[in-house]
Amino acid sequence: MFLDLLRRRNPAFLAAAADLHRNGDLPANCYALDLDTVAANATAIRREADRHGLSVYAMTKQVGRNPDFCRTIRAAGITEAVGVDLQCALADWHGGLGIGHIGHLVQIPRHEAATAAALAPAYWTVFNDTKAAEAAAASAAAGREQALLARIMAPGDRFYRGHEGGFAAEEIVAVADRLDALPGARFAGVTSFPTQLFDSASGRVVPTPNLDTLRQAAAALRAAGRGQIEINAPGTTSVAVLGMLAEAGATQVEPGHGLTGTTPWHAVTDLVEEPAVLYVSEVSHLWGGRAYVFGGGLYVDPVLGLGDTRALIVPAGGGLDDAYLVDVEMPAPEAIDYYAMADVSDAPAVAPGDTVLFGFRPQAFVTRALTAGVTGVRSGAPAVPGIWAADGSTPLRLDDLDTRTHAVGSTGRAS
Repeated sequence: MFLDLLRRRNPAFLAAAADLHRNGDLPANCYALDLDTVAANATAIRREADRHGLSVYAMTKQVGRNPDFCRTIRAAGITEAVGVDLQCALADWHGGLGIGHIGHLVQIPRHEAATAAALAPAYWTVFNDTKAAEAAAASAAAGREQALLARIMAPGDRFYRGHEGGFAAEEIVAVADRLDALPGARFAGVTSFPTQLFDSASGRVVPTPNLDTLRQAAAALRAAGRGQIEINAPGTTSVAVLGMLAEAGATQVEPGHGLTGTTPWHAVTDLVEEPAVLYVSEVSHLWGGRAYVFGGGLYVDPVLGLGDTRALIVPAGGGLDDAYLVDVEMPAPEAIDYYAMADVSDAPAVAPGDTVLFGFRPQAFVTRALTAGVTGVRSGAPAVPGIWAADGSTPLRLDDLDTRTHAVGSTGRAS
């Protein structure tokens, strides 16, 4: 569905990606990011958040913690990130972002608490007293006091399976007192996820019960004499929901897909943010009326379901106007995505090496895809500043290897 959105709202990006792949600047199995559009989206989110007094922490896992993406949003005014796990926070820090939030959704392993503390996160979420003590001890050893957010749960709250955990919301006043008593830490507020989700029936994003749980917890804390309470409210974040979140009492928001214009709401409504990400592949070989297309990053988003997938195949000698729109059979979710299979029965000119462009919601960090920012799409001079692995690191290349110590003998084995 996001391919149709790209074709309608950002066709110049599709054309640029096809040209860059044809020239060898964009590899197959690569998420390409239109950095000009990312910058515009980030600016719009920052401006609206400032209007409502909201702190903004960027979620970068979807785009593989791409360092050029990090630098782009920083220049646009979003200077801090939320690390979904410690590896994400480290990559964001190396990409030039401060760490606004850590420990949510993924808690910090006990022997890595010192590393997390060294990043000096503004806020650190804990699910229980044990994790709170670890965060406090590591922060005290680093000579700082850590602001802690308590992840809370109440009956009726909504969680993705495997995301459960946290303090009982009804006990939040006692929890806050216990966290305040830890040397090296102080209680700062509450969080949950998801606090809002896309509702297909209404065609818009609506609050979950979790948001009201946060609001009630904050009210209980204020009634107990506490002042400023941080309410971290992540989930399906874009310009369109910031006013609703501020009205509900939220103080912190965490856009991820909003930065690339790929939340579920973007799929059905033209929101402020424009689409800024696509997946680049190429035809490997033909067999039985199908083009086998290189995979590695063919992520099937469970949130949007296993619907039909289409792609554009751009012949090597043509441009976007010559592209074939084809149906694609994606690998089963339980299978390794070596290839997708495109029906090319009505695309007679398709050949190995042709560019294939997809538009779907990425979660690059759980794939083996590459990521690449693209600058200059809007000016008509597209360029690729760098190619990165799915974890934000530099991918290994042949010139990184010491071939002198890795000679291959006549047996074909390293000697």
